[in-house]
Amino acid sequence: MSDPLQSLLALLDLERIEENIFRGASRPAVIPRVFGGQVAAQSLVAAGRTVPGDRPAHSLHAYFLRPGDPGAPIVYTVDRIRDGRSFTTRRVVAVQHGQPIFHLSASFQAVEEGLEHQEPMPPAPDPESLPTAEELLPRYAHLFPDPRVADRMLEARAAIDLRYVGEPPYGTAAQGPREPRSQVWFRTNGKLDGAIDQPLLHVCLATYVSDMTLLDSVLLAHGRGGWAVGDVVGASLDHAMWFHRPFRADEWLLYDQQSPSSSGGRGLAQGRIHTADGHLAVTVIQEGLVRVPRV
Repeated sequence: MSDPLQSLLALLDLERIEENIFRGASRPAVIPRVFGGQVAAQSLVAAGRTVPGDRPAHSLHAYFLRPGDPGAPIVYTVDRIRDGRSFTTRRVVAVQHGQPIFHLSASFQAVEEGLEHQEPMPPAPDPESLPTAEELLPRYAHLFPDPRVADRMLEARAAIDLRYVGEPPYGTAAQGPREPRSQVWFRTNGKLDGAIDQPLLHVCLATYVSDMTLLDSVLLAHGRGGWAVGDVVGASLDHAMWFHRPFRADEWLLYDQQSPSSSGGRGLAQGRIHTADGHLAVTVIQEGLVRVPRV
């Protein structure tokens, strides 16, 4: 297991300070606010630790309320909304400096059999044939107004092996608008084993990654490169996920993303995460703030 992955797992290992209250640290961010995927994943950890282990998470719905402060801890308060015969519901509020910054509702279900169908997995190249972040980012460092951006992005993604299918938005902005669709393969940078290898952890790691690239498809539709090149200002507004089938975050997962609409300074994106053998594991929908800076 890589050192960055161990650091990420430590970040998700919340401190329990009361029965329904947890505290989490933050890590230095590429931009001066807490990464949205971090607070979403930590909130799901807090919720999951109040639920019996035989009830995996099947959905979450969340709102980003305020920018988080990377230099301060985050306190997560869990409200045990309902414990039913099949479903368990939890509500989590993340607080910093006395104010809520994030709100999440999550639902967990006892495992049962049911009707089965899914959309087929879209075609994608073998992830091993694609460049790593270490190989990809230096190619575009000259496009970033701040030469430190590439290094910060590498540091932020060191725990996750994330590989773009095609060029990322910051590399294609000069080419103009494209089809609003993007794909990445991802897995943790190291295998999970031993006592930490729990189903909840794999779901929380996928939640963490799900916020990294989802708005890329919005940017591609308008020939924009994103915050890294300074041609848009963006932030996650809300986030929803449905976990359909078991998966492992330390094995290759294809994240297929597309944007059906953008308007009013907001962009809507939806993604599907497939296992390498073709099973639809997760569906993700997010609306984000996407503004063009005023000159």
